[in-house]
Amino acid sequence: MAKTLLRSGNLDDYQAVGGGGQAVFDSALQIREALRLRRQQPLVDCLAIPQINDGGDRVDWYSPLEGEVVSWKGADKEARLRALRYLENSLASVSSLSKKARQSPKTAQQLFGSLLAKAFQFPGENFLYLVDGKPVITFWGFVNLNENARDDILDCLRESLLPEPPPRVETEPEPPAPVITVEPLDALPDPSPALRARVEERYRPEPEPEPQPAMTAPAPEPLKKRRLPRRALLVAAAIIIAIAAPLLWPKATPVATVEPAALPRVGKPLPELTRTLPLRHAEVVPVEAAPPAPVPEAEAVAPVAKDLLVMAASQVKAGSTRFLNGSWRVMLDVKDPITGKPPSLRYQIQNNKGTARVVHGDNIICRTEIFSGLHSNGELLIKTRGNARCTDGSRYPMPEIACKAGTNDVAECTARYDAHTVVPLTFKKAGV
Repeated sequence: MAKTLLRSGNLDDYQAVGGGGQAVFDSALQIREALRLRRQQPLVDCLAIPQINDGGDRVDWYSPLEGEVVSWKGADKEARLRALRYLENSLASVSSLSKKARQSPKTAQQLFGSLLAKAFQFPGENFLYLVDGKPVITFWGFVNLNENARDDILDCLRESLLPEPPPRVETEPEPPAPVITVEPLDALPDPSPALRARVEERYRPEPEPEPQPAMTAPAPEPLKKRRLPRRALLVAAAIIIAIAAPLLWPKATPVATVEPAALPRVGKPLPELTRTLPLRHAEVVPVEAAPPAPVPEAEAVAPVAKDLLVMAASQVKAGSTRFLNGSWRVMLDVKDPITGKPPSLRYQIQNNKGTARVVHGDNIICRTEIFSGLHSNGELLIKTRGNARCTDGSRYPMPEIACKAGTNDVAECTARYDAHTVVPLTFKKAGV
């Protein structure tokens, strides 16, 4: 079997989908084997082979085929179109098999049909590879965090085949041309008659002297008097008004100044006080400034770590648990008797439902379903549907978790295993 590694990633970075109360990933190998026994090898070849690490939180995906590996974005458009048609035919077969299995009276067949209906879900186009020209899906059975399963599984691939719109070039609008207004000459004010007479007198052309009669030529006809046009006179008048106006303003009458000697003396002269007063240089006495009032130090508020669970007061008041959506690492104050280390506990919750995964002992993985809700007093409760089922066939006891908002609304939680066993725990956002 080919062992070409296609992709690796943390399980906490994605949200598992499933059906019948079970996640697809928990039965990934069984689903591939069931399809092979039903002689659906083309469907088996579309699903990469998962291999989880020892910690139970990271998975590698290997190709079931041999050949050259090309990412979806790295393939040309013709190869992507062929792969899309191949997947469309494969999903039609998957839908038919799933419907037939769910109609079976056997519970195992019904569960297989429910899981198969969600098995081909994957987070996005970056998780699809072409191996020897055939599509292979990694992280099948998962979607992105805080997203639901797509009704059209291949919608993300179709969007990548749409042509990209040409870049829009924005041009700055040209500034409007300045508007120049010219006031007509007729709009100028009409000068007074006296000023007009002075202007006409000023600019009236002098008569030319009469030529002396010549003996050999007849006397020329006298020249006609030239008159300036009225518009030119108006322009000249306006110019003269602007120049002569300051000169025509009335001058201020000078105020007569009276010499002090001319003023009559009234009464006896005042004695010279400066003869009896002691004279010395003035001294500047510095004024002591009052000491500033002490500024009360603001109480330091400890910052809240961004990965802690915060029970927002507004959401708690409204009865909402949106603050709980996502993947969480649960830190228990207990130690595993075999390894001497705390068990690895992961919670994945969306809209008050989800799954819990525990890794303890010698890499034994246990899973179970969980549900959550808010009590009327603002207490958050997280419970499980029985003990978790483990890979070695055993059952792992799961606690009932209760949380209340503490300082800065940070959740203060405890895990109760029974009436006498209560331990503190902390929720931390996975992947932060």
